[in-house]
Amino acid sequence: MKGKKLLATVALSAILFTGCGIKSAQTIIKVNGQNITQGQFDEKFNQSAQGGMMSQLGINIKDGKNSFLYYLIKDKVVQELIVRELLNQEIQKRGIKVTNEDVDNAIKEIVDKVGSKEQLNQLLKQNGITTAQFKKDLTEEVKMRKLAKELGNSTVSDADTKKYYNDNIAQFKYPDKVRASHILISVVPEEIEEVITSDKANEKLSQEEIKKKVDEEISARIAKAEKLAVEAKQDPSQFAKLAKENSDDTTTAVKGGDLGFFAAPEMVPEFSKAAFSMKPNTVSDVVKTQFGYHIIMVTDKMAAGQQPYEKVKNDIKGFMENQKQLESIDNLVESLKKNATIEYVNKEYDPQAIKESLQTEMKQSGEKAKEAVEQKKK
Repeated sequence: MKGKKLLATVALSAILFTGCGIKSAQTIIKVNGQNITQGQFDEKFNQSAQGGMMSQLGINIKDGKNSFLYYLIKDKVVQELIVRELLNQEIQKRGIKVTNEDVDNAIKEIVDKVGSKEQLNQLLKQNGITTAQFKKDLTEEVKMRKLAKELGNSTVSDADTKKYYNDNIAQFKYPDKVRASHILISVVPEEIEEVITSDKANEKLSQEEIKKKVDEEISARIAKAEKLAVEAKQDPSQFAKLAKENSDDTTTAVKGGDLGFFAAPEMVPEFSKAAFSMKPNTVSDVVKTQFGYHIIMVTDKMAAGQQPYEKVKNDIKGFMENQKQLESIDNLVESLKKNATIEYVNKEYDPQAIKESLQTEMKQSGEKAKEAVEQKKK
């Protein structure tokens, strides 16, 4: 709860000194007397609306045309905020604390899984997550783990893991795989044009002149890829060094371009076709894909098979323990909700009101679609 007090202090300071934090500090929901503010809702809503698939598809949830999605996400965020508040109250009641050491250990676990701190930082950057936000979210996760442990025994026996393995044997079969490293020279004309046009020195260029510069840059990048392919073929032992120094795939560049083992469907067709046709310890010619130009080095091959139980035993155990913990948390949440006093101070955030708005929006969308069909018939 210290974090909440700090946030409240910051919000209060904003009100006192600027007057612009008033709306953000307004209470929209009370859970057992504790406030959920407009600012908390806005932060969580923006995370949901701006991230993931919505962002990738370029969908603006706050756009009037997407109000159906707006109400769906609004309802989801309201429910999440209420559940989070109920759980935080339970955590405080039980005296559960999270130390810096707890968070550091959790970070170490993740670093071990992804490979390195550099790899973790790159993944955070790619997903638009700041280090501060990552630590904040991880602290909440550690709290939930501690709470789950207090709720009951989530230990899974060897007999349980063996049964899961036998019952889900298809999950542990794998197709032919190769292990490869690559050097990517990115060639995306739209991105190159954006860089050129954003340079003030080029603001007076005509569209034809801009296109010429884009073509010149593309040619230069292709030439670079071909030169790197020649160097890598001449001395494959230097492939990792070349990848670290030249690859535009920064996620794998830090690992010398290593992609690990992958099955054919996991990569774009052109890449897979080249990689699976190669022998281990050989380097490809330049391979063109939608991402640009690749130089591939195959380092190993693995025939289709099945992962042995002993190799996946710990992974199964971790998965099953996690499922038990989630079930315990879900049961606790249902109990807390039944006994909670929840007041929707701002009626717009009452789930019933959101549901009604959603139904209205669905009805209007249906009528608009019907009108559009009728217009086409005319």
